[in-house]
Amino acid sequence: AVSGALPADPADALKHLTYWVQEGITDVFDMREEADDSEFITANSGIVPRWFGIDDNGTSRPDRWFDTVVASAAEVLATPNRRLLVHCHMGINRGPSSLLAIMLAQGWAPTDALDAIRAARPIAGIIYAGDAVSWWSRTSGHTVSETASHVRDVSDWFDNNSIDIGKVIR
Repeated sequence: AVSGALPADPADALKHLTYWVQEGITDVFDMREEADDSEFITANSGIVPRWFGIDDNGTSRPDRWFDTVVASAAEVLATPNRRLLVHCHMGINRGPSSLLAIMLAQGWAPTDALDAIRAARPIAGIIYAGDAVSWWSRTSGHTVSETASHVRDVSDWFDNNSIDIGKVIR
């Protein structure tokens, strides 16, 4: 699953957290560098929170970040009945981009994963998709030509599925 962060108001946050529990979420990955709600989640649910904070500054995402997030997701998803929710502040860039890397590592084709993420989170900008696809292609042993093809497919996907991120954020 992919989402924005819990609301700042504790009562509203508890409502959202209760919804996550009702939906069967067992683990939450928080991608925000600027905040970490792990204590709140632990104190108010049985969900296991993990924090992978990174700035949403538009620069390239480092391979080590994808390595860590994807390895942690693989641990979670290796256990039957575990359900993972990934989020950042608004659920626009960092959360959806990290989810893309997770899905690629789980065997999804890049454009199928992008379609699924955008269907689940229509405001997902996924601006770090190119970094995620490049990371996945390199770590999967794809050739330079195959990697370039994947990156081109993602670029074409964005050309055909653009959203106005500025408008979404406003």
